[in-house]
Amino acid sequence: MIGYRQVAARIMAPGKGILAADESIATMSARLAAAGVEPTEANRRAYRELLTAAPGLADGVSGVILSVETLRQRFADGTPFPQALRERGLLTGVKVDTGAVACPGLPGEKITEGLDGLPARLAEYAELGAVFAKWRAVLPITPVLPTPAGVRANAHALARYAAACQRAGLVPIVEPEVLMDGDHSLARCAEVTARVHAAVAAELTAFGVDLAGVVLKPNMVLEGAGSAVRSSAASVAEATRRVLASWPDELAGVAFLSGGQSPERATANLAAICADPAPWPLTFSFGRALVDPALAAWARSSVSSGSSVSSGDPAGVRDGQAALAERVCANAAAVRRPVVTELHTRQVLAR
Repeated sequence: MIGYRQVAARIMAPGKGILAADESIATMSARLAAAGVEPTEANRRAYRELLTAAPGLADGVSGVILSVETLRQRFADGTPFPQALRERGLLTGVKVDTGAVACPGLPGEKITEGLDGLPARLAEYAELGAVFAKWRAVLPITPVLPTPAGVRANAHALARYAAACQRAGLVPIVEPEVLMDGDHSLARCAEVTARVHAAVAAELTAFGVDLAGVVLKPNMVLEGAGSAVRSSAASVAEATRRVLASWPDELAGVAFLSGGQSPERATANLAAICADPAPWPLTFSFGRALVDPALAAWARSSVSSGSSVSSGDPAGVRDGQAALAERVCANAAAVRRPVVTELHTRQVLAR
């Protein structure tokens, strides 16, 4: 079995990012319905196949994060999703948390669940073909949130998850997302994000997690979506890199989430962040900023032609994959800093 450090280095391959196609059944169904597509299991499967079968996807994407539902499904030709990804040169990941719920004793804050029975589930997912996993914590910003207890609780869960992944031979993607909701300033986001990262790093250390086998998936440091001030890409990059500076050099890499930004703004901010060398590879792990245009194009073409999307209408598939390819190419171009990332990859593989 390939060690998780080597898999982490492959995930962070120069010029490639991660496609997050791991929405829960409820979330994916809601997005299909909003696009005018019947929210059935067959349509969820067809949409995920459209994404993962896109021609040339591996040119700009190293791996795909799937939901557990998709991990267990097959392409229309009967090929299991993990096998189909592997044949296309893509690594298979899986979202293993079971969602964020209200945290008892901490009004307005959430805790992500899914630790119960996690080692057994990780073993099953590895058997199905997954080589990395993802766990997302969500932390709001208000004048009084997140509380120290809320930060600590989520950091603790992320560390327990990461330790379980490495014990199972999987690479953990650690995602502490400080949410864009609200009207807070960029400076407030920077302060909260720094506090969250410090807590996560401390808990990872306490649980003996090997950072050379961890991919951090943080939010960019941004103003709140309701703020009247729109920060420039240069300001976002400067604040984000300052917060990340506390992470040790041995971290396998940083793959930014898009967090509700428009596809274009997420790409512009990513390019600004990646414009200067960093101690670790930098890339993207986008969901909506990559797939929303693909979903809209797929649904629009299929519905206008009167075809069933689950039947694989050629026009809808072609248009959806073209929209995905456009966004993947734009973001892959933003992260192509080969000198730094290739050096880091060689160092990891030599350990």
